[in-house]
Amino acid sequence: MSALTLVERLDAYERLLRLDKPIGTLLLLWPTLSALWLASRGAPGVSLIAIFVVGTWLMRSAGCAVNDWADRDFDGHVKRTAQRPLAAGVIAPWEALLLAAALAAVAFVFVLFTNRTAILWSLPALAIAIAYPFFKRFFAIPQAFLGVAFSFGIPMAYAAAQNRIPAIAWILLVINLFWVIAYDTEYAMVDRDDDVRLGIHTSALAFGRYDVFAVAACYAVYIAAMAWVGRVYALGWLYAAGLVAAAAFALQHLWLIRGRDRNACFRAFLGNHWLGFAVFAGIALDYAFSRGSWPHTW
Repeated sequence: MSALTLVERLDAYERLLRLDKPIGTLLLLWPTLSALWLASRGAPGVSLIAIFVVGTWLMRSAGCAVNDWADRDFDGHVKRTAQRPLAAGVIAPWEALLLAAALAAVAFVFVLFTNRTAILWSLPALAIAIAYPFFKRFFAIPQAFLGVAFSFGIPMAYAAAQNRIPAIAWILLVINLFWVIAYDTEYAMVDRDDDVRLGIHTSALAFGRYDVFAVAACYAVYIAAMAWVGRVYALGWLYAAGLVAAAAFALQHLWLIRGRDRNACFRAFLGNHWLGFAVFAGIALDYAFSRGSWPHTW
């Protein structure tokens, strides 16, 4: 490992933490903010919004560092990841772990400004984020576990807004899991050949020739379940419009992946943040015009 200039080292850290690729942060952020709006009746405090926006960014970057540390012996053999700083030997493994720990610690400081329930649940959230990269070694569909990790901002939002986690929060987590499986299967379809050669488990390989159908099914479950959530919260036509836009994005992604072209699958994956934004925008706009109500039974 040759000595790096300060600029080169900062560039390597930027790429390790994916600061140049915000897609992961957005995929985490939209369902978290959607839950925060639902949990706070459409009126979350500015401080809570700031805590979750910054905390999501910090934990996503920390997760990327841990992921690259865990995959450092694999990434060099995959076309898409061969130039990642750890795989290319630009930075040392200990640097990735140190950065991940520092970012997680700062995120925890932000959680301390919420309440006891959120603080306690932040610990399993951290454990899940750390465990995910290792599930690819033995779990047939690691995207399902990723779904839990990428959806845990939902119960955290309810905990911060209500100082408790009601049943609807866990239901929303399960619903969001289907969306995560859909878009991360599209992502896995990009690396299918490399993953077969390396013996890494992914949903794209587990679903086999039914991968496109599985993605379509997951999108359908997600959209239908979110329509039910709209009824539970008595959301109106603005939310319905957002959900229709989300369904349109899902159909576009299915069209892109139909031929399993590597670049088209990656474009479909990247487009999912617009799907998540459409759902969040529908919730936020509906509450802004006083359409939503409080689901007392949940």
